[in-house]
Amino acid sequence: MAENYGLGGPDPLSRSDEELSDPRGYQEPGDGELSGPRGYEELADLREFQELGDSELSDLLAGQRFGALATIQADGRPQLSTVLYAWDARQRVARISAVADRLTVRRLQQDSRCSLYVASDDFAEFAVAEGEAELSPVTAEPGDEVGLELLAMRQPFGEAAGEQAFLRRMVADRRLVIRLRVSHLHGTALPIG
Repeated sequence: MAENYGLGGPDPLSRSDEELSDPRGYQEPGDGELSGPRGYEELADLREFQELGDSELSDLLAGQRFGALATIQADGRPQLSTVLYAWDARQRVARISAVADRLTVRRLQQDSRCSLYVASDDFAEFAVAEGEAELSPVTAEPGDEVGLELLAMRQPFGEAAGEQAFLRRMVADRRLVIRLRVSHLHGTALPIG
C-alpha cells in the first residue's frame, strides 16, 4: 500500500474494501473534521501554522546557505535553481554567485523579478524573499570590486594565497553577483515534529 508521505496513514486513494469497512481505522466526517485513518489528525493540525515575523524570517535566511531561486521563463512559468547565497539583513539583500552566461542570468536580464525560497533544516519553517534582482558586472580582474564582493560571500580563507586563487577562479569562471533586493518577505512555521 502506498505511504502518505509521513502524514500518519495510508494513501486514502489506495484503500481496499476491507479497510473501508473497518470502523477502527476510519472516522465519519464531522464538523470540519477530516475523515481517514487515525493519524489523519496530524494533517488537521497542519492547518494551524504560524506566520513568521520579519526578524524570524531574517534569522532563518541568515542561518541557511542554500535556497531555490525562482525566475520567470518566457512563457510565464517559474524556473527554479538551487543556489548558494549570503543574506545581508541590514540591506535586505540576498547575494548569489552566478556564471554570466547561465540561463538564470539571462532570464533575470529579461525580467528582474524573482523569489528565493529557503527552508529550515527540518523543513518545519520556510521563508520566501521576493524582489527585483540587480546584476553586477562580471568580475574582470582578480581583486576588483565584484571579485571582493564574491569573496565576502564565502567562508574566510586561512591564508592570502587561497583568497588570490579564489579571485582568479572567479575571473576565469566569468562570475557575477545577483543581488536580490527584497521588497517582500514572508514565511510560515508548521507545527510538526
